[in-house]
Amino acid sequence: MARLVVEIQDASDLMPKDDQGSASPFVEVDFDGQKQKTQTKHKDLNPQWNEKLVFNVNNPRDLHNKTIDVIVYNDRKGGHHKNFLGRVRLHGSSIPFQESEAIIQRYPLDKRGLFSHIKGDIALRVYAVHDSSASYAPPPQDGGAEESNTVPLQEINTNYKPEEVLKEEEERGVEGMKKKKKEKEVRTFHTLGAGTHEHHPATQPSVISGGGFGGFEKSNTGGFGGFEKNNPGGFGGFESNNFMKEKVAAVAETRADFARAGPASMMHMQVPTKQNPEFALVETRPPLAARLRRRGDKTSSTYDLVEQMFYLYVNVVKARDLPVMDVTGSLDPYVEVKLGNYKGQTKPLEKNQYPVWNQVFAFSREMLQSSVLEVILMDKDLVKDDFVGRVRFDLPEIPLRLPPDSPLAPQWYKLEDKKGDRHNNGEIMLAVWVGTQADEAFPDAWHSDAHNISHSNMSNTRSKVYFSPKLYYLKVDVMAAQDIIPSEKGRAQDTYVRVLLGNQLRDTRSSPIRMNPVWNEDFMFVVSEPLEDLIIITVEEKVGAVVLGRLVVSVRDVMHRHDHHKAPEPRWHNLHRHFEEDTDKQKDKFTSKILLRIYVDSGYHVLDESTHFSSDLQPSSKHLRKPSIGFLELGILSAKNLLPMKGKDGRTTDAYCVAKYGNKWIRTRTLLDTLAPRWNEQYTWDVHDPCTVITVGVFDNCHVNGSKEDTRDQRIGKVRIRLSTLETNRVYTHYYPLLVLQPSGLKKHGELHLALRFTCTAWANMVTQYGKPLLPKMHYIQPISFRHKDWLRHHAVQIVAARLARSEPPLRREIVEYMLDVDIHLWSLRRSKANFYRIMSLLSGVTAVCNWINEICFWRNPITTCLVHVLFLILVCYPELVLPTIFLYLFVIGIWNYRFRPKQPPHMDARLSQAEFIPPDDLDEEFDTFPSSRHPDTVRVRYDRLRIVASKVQSVVGDLASQGERALALLSWRDSRATAIFIIFSLIWAVFIYVTPFQVVAVLVGLYLLRHPRFRSKMPSVPVNFFKRLPCKSDVLL
Repeated sequence: MARLVVEIQDASDLMPKDDQGSASPFVEVDFDGQKQKTQTKHKDLNPQWNEKLVFNVNNPRDLHNKTIDVIVYNDRKGGHHKNFLGRVRLHGSSIPFQESEAIIQRYPLDKRGLFSHIKGDIALRVYAVHDSSASYAPPPQDGGAEESNTVPLQEINTNYKPEEVLKEEEERGVEGMKKKKKEKEVRTFHTLGAGTHEHHPATQPSVISGGGFGGFEKSNTGGFGGFEKNNPGGFGGFESNNFMKEKVAAVAETRADFARAGPASMMHMQVPTKQNPEFALVETRPPLAARLRRRGDKTSSTYDLVEQMFYLYVNVVKARDLPVMDVTGSLDPYVEVKLGNYKGQTKPLEKNQYPVWNQVFAFSREMLQSSVLEVILMDKDLVKDDFVGRVRFDLPEIPLRLPPDSPLAPQWYKLEDKKGDRHNNGEIMLAVWVGTQADEAFPDAWHSDAHNISHSNMSNTRSKVYFSPKLYYLKVDVMAAQDIIPSEKGRAQDTYVRVLLGNQLRDTRSSPIRMNPVWNEDFMFVVSEPLEDLIIITVEEKVGAVVLGRLVVSVRDVMHRHDHHKAPEPRWHNLHRHFEEDTDKQKDKFTSKILLRIYVDSGYHVLDESTHFSSDLQPSSKHLRKPSIGFLELGILSAKNLLPMKGKDGRTTDAYCVAKYGNKWIRTRTLLDTLAPRWNEQYTWDVHDPCTVITVGVFDNCHVNGSKEDTRDQRIGKVRIRLSTLETNRVYTHYYPLLVLQPSGLKKHGELHLALRFTCTAWANMVTQYGKPLLPKMHYIQPISFRHKDWLRHHAVQIVAARLARSEPPLRREIVEYMLDVDIHLWSLRRSKANFYRIMSLLSGVTAVCNWINEICFWRNPITTCLVHVLFLILVCYPELVLPTIFLYLFVIGIWNYRFRPKQPPHMDARLSQAEFIPPDDLDEEFDTFPSSRHPDTVRVRYDRLRIVASKVQSVVGDLASQGERALALLSWRDSRATAIFIIFSLIWAVFIYVTPFQVVAVLVGLYLLRHPRFRSKMPSVPVNFFKRLPCKSDVLL
């Protein structure tokens, strides 16, 4: 008898099903007619069950033909009613027959039908065991959670095998003993089928580390990450002999188990290989005009990357000859625009019979609930507003206007009373038309979905285009000073110079020269147009910070340098005396001077983004900028499955998008109280360099209802796309996952639907860009130190954020800092792991080549080795074919890989970022402030862990230094005998190579390296032994 064990671990991000935005989930498992369910977790969208459900397997051989249905339900009324939350279907062919081979897998929940609205995932651990004992009671058919807990699960005998299997193993063992005389080693490799990969989308790496660095560790008490197991001091894969022997022995013992188990469900070296499908791109085919034209549709539009959305526009311009309604002879008019249940209202104007509003209202055609549009003019009153007159329009009679048509001219309409009579009620000027989101009135219009927003907060919901201020680097060279008078006679002290520009402060080192100090230091600052800042330069004493002289220079008066040929000449500036006490000496003319060179260097590009994903690489000077090579078009279509960011307030999400490329920022309008917003807005940028990145972020607007100014808009997610990965003139439409790393872990806040198209207008310029430097020439002729780059970038971001925050509507500081990744340089153990795995991934290619060469040298595949021998001899005989062969090989590889080129643009990779299964302590450390605000004990533990990691790095760096010192010791005569042996051997080789043709030497060396294993020894070679005996400096370290 066999048993199937299904461990229900937990679920996350389930779909809310009740009125409170929550659910009460439980899991029901159906296998071969047997059903069991877990307990119900009330009001929990991220439940944890940790329950085992056991099922009988009548015939283990038929298990691969069975399916296991795991269904998640919402318990509505104590189990009498339930809602479907998602399901997972597992095939029996993927179930391992040993508990040790089963690992916890996260499965995304699938839909039951086409119209199901499902999200979230569930963690399961499924395996089968053999058991001939009767210790298991048969599971109930329809038992509840209480019944399922009574199933005894104390012992599961995973080592038991049926007698038939044991007999087969004995027969295999006898046959294997006979074959051992002929073959020394037999290797059995099991590959993964497509079905297996399908049901293991996200493998969680086992990380039970006491200071380890990687996700490959298991019970590692100090490893730095690698392929270690129970290794207390290893550093990745650098500990070799004993560990590899133990590993080979373990593989030899488990090889028979793999053969007996049949198709392997997972060959798990704990390496995450495939990203969770929930975090992947989804390609779409929306009905865009850019694609419809290719199919023969002749309709053209500037906005061809978005779906057309039709709006009813009403432009209320002004009114005249309005009647007096109040007893006092005044009129406070305002206009109501009503269409069904939607009503828009202008501002009331006090005591005005000839009011002017110039306000546009827009009603979405999808929300029209009436066939009549009413424009009503009212008189504002304290008790009840008075009716003045109205104008009615039938919707079928309203004209359609599409750009590039000129705007519709407004007309005068006579106001009617409630009975429809047109007496002396005045006139109102209106323009009414049907248009799309491409209309010029769309950005500033009042929209029907914002009917409950006040006029003061309306500007926070509108779409706008922003431009970053033009930034420059300002250089200040502080050279020397003359005739510095100390603050007290007879007490001269060391002096230094302080340079202050806005909130940027730099100090020189102190000069020991008293009267005529010399510094010769240069500083760089960030300034922005219109260059209104002041440079304040002071000479101060080191002790007491007493100001000895002061100079104020306006940035507007500073010279500009556009190239690298010659800097401006330094100038002497008078320092003004700066004493707090009013004495007679203050009235004397102050003769101290300071030598400065101050100029604005516009040949640099001011870095406000990281160079790895920068959107602009142009120099500040417009005379040095590259010509445009094309343009980028972005269509922000919609979003779906957004999480309710304002659930505590009884609302959902007020989402808007921000995109940044170059110095141009765009902001879409805010769509209120919806989890599936549809923007359909299109924007265009000029492209000067293809190796740039566009960034698109989604945020929740927290300022639509008059919130405080210090309220921060919440992050929903961000997408970065590199233009060089896009094909020209191709339209990309995908759903991008919106991922945000929070203190509680990685969260998917929804999906963003984007349309992209990169059009190249100058192919020759674009091709030549790949041969030009990435940054302007000044960055290479006079490079900026790495320490100063971060300091300058920080101040550049602050200037951009402060300038954009003063716009209307403001692009707030938290938005700018998130889009520019202001904290990318801060320490993060997660990022360190990700970079470590990136390096390991790169080295894996080198390792694969070395393994291939090693297999050839050891004749693992005799046919391949013989072919390599033939190719080697041909290249030796005809050396002029070496380079052509190499480049032809690279060409063939490139052509072959063209079939497997990426078909989708890049997106945020959660698996590569090591963000899917990040430990809580690492998350807490990443979100800690600088300096740390955690408890001293927590900081001490993290410091000790960092010391362990640093000790491994220190050991590896020391080993690399030792190898280099041994190479230098060959000719340094530090070991005189070793150096004498080496130079004598070099002389012999020089004579031998001189008298022997080169082809003969190459053939001998090649044949020696490719010799048969029969002629090889397991001991290290003589050159390796000689090199390891050379001295290094590790023995002289304290």
